[in-house]
Parts: sequence; C-alpha cells; structure tokens
Amino acid sequence: MKVAAIQMVSGVSVQANLDSAHELLTEAARGGAHLAVLPEYFCLMGHKDSDKLAVRERPGEGMIQDFLARTARELGLWIVGGTLPLVGSDEGHVRNTSIAFSPQGTQVARYDKIHLFKFDNGRERYDESRVIESGAEPVWFDVPQEPGRAWRVGMSVCYDLRFPELYRALHADVLLVPSAFTYVTGQAHWELLLRARAIENLAYVIAPAQGGVHENRRRTWGHSMIIDPWGVVLAQQGEGAGVVFAQLDGERLAQLRSQLPALDHRVL
Repeated sequence: MKVAAIQMVSGVSVQANLDSAHELLTEAARGGAHLAVLPEYFCLMGHKDSDKLAVRERPGEGMIQDFLARTARELGLWIVGGTLPLVGSDEGHVRNTSIAFSPQGTQVARYDKIHLFKFDNGRERYDESRVIESGAEPVWFDVPQEPGRAWRVGMSVCYDLRFPELYRALHADVLLVPSAFTYVTGQAHWELLLRARAIENLAYVIAPAQGGVHENRRRTWGHSMIIDPWGVVLAQQGEGAGVVFAQLDGERLAQLRSQLPALDHRVL
C-alpha cells in the first residue's frame, strides 16, 4: 500500500487551508497514494486557542467534514483529516478530532485526542485543556489490502506520542500521528519518539506535521515522516508544505514480526 504524509503550514483562514489541503491531496493521489493523512490543525492555526470555537462543527455536519468526504470521493483516496474542532460538552470547549474517510466519502472512524499538551519553558506556554476536552477511547479502522486481508490502522494525535500505552492498546499494523509539534519539543524528541513507537510496536508510522512559521507567528517543527517497523525512516519533509510517499510492505511487516516476536512476549 502506497501512503502519503502531508505537511502544511496552515494559517488563519479555513477556506485557504482547505484549498491548500486539496492541492496537496491531489498531489498525493497523482503520486499513487492509497491513503493520505493530513496534519493536526490542518484546517486552522488561529491567532489564539479560542479561535477553534468559532469554526467547530457538529459530527457529520460542516464545511470541513464535507470537504474531506467530497475530496475522498473525488480522488478515490482514503483520507484522514489530521484534526478539526468538533463540538464539546460545553460552549467553551471543543474536541480535537481526527476523522478517517473511505474512497467512497464515508466516515469510517473518529478519534478524539486523548492526551492534551501542556508546556511552559518560560518563553513558550501552551495548555490545550483551556479550550479542548479530551477523548477517552483508542480508535482504529481497517483498510482492505486484498481479499481476506486488511491493514489495521491505529489513530493518535501529536502529544499522544509520549504515551506508549495507547499504541499498545491499538494492536495496529500502521500508526498515524498527525501533529503540530512545537519547534523546541520537535527538535528534541520528534524523530526519537516516532521511531520508538514504530520499533516497540513493530508497526509502520505515518506522521504528517505542521512545519514552518505560521501567520500567528508560531513556529512548528515539521519533519513529516514515514517510518518502517524496524525504525527506518523511509521518507521525510523538512520544513514547508509538501507530500512524502512510502510503500508499505505487508510481507516485510509479517517477516519482522516473525523474526522478532516481541509482541507475543508481552507479560505485563
């Protein structure tokens, strides 16, 4: 299965971001991708956290979800919409939600980000819980590989990457990590954590990211990448918008899990 990780430098206009996403998804489809994954906050990187509240959507309704479904149908592509804001339990919060669509434009999975980022080094301060409420359940979906076989695709978002127990619970062949890592934390830990999740789960990792200086002056780390189950980086994009491709090999996955059956040796 050929896959694509899409890197963006999203701004403050939802429509402009959707236009950019469409161009990049079209590039992914023309490049032969079967599955394409957008980054976290692909639809909006606002001036302030509360900007998400103004564009939140109800499940199954709204221009962002309509865009994802329509584009999946148009391109005949499995699409995972990094994250978008869905309504929360009160007027002051949203869910940071990743949604997967089949090539028929049908929603096949919804994952609400469980772990909410908080960081304060005296210069940069982030606290997602001020506007976002967390999800609670691991989510995965199947992408048919051939008759009788499928890729089990596990969903996660950004800060989830620091919590390996989530990935154990997914039991997946492919792990998705759409992200908007800060420049500071990304430079220190991004590749290290991604390769660790791939190695310890003997799974492919697709990690599309925000990468560059945004209209709101925030700088994200970028370095979208696709990693194989042995921890080898197959493709990477430094900064700026773009698409990276890789071919996932089911036989290699099975071979590595047979040669090193660590997943069968779990005790705790």
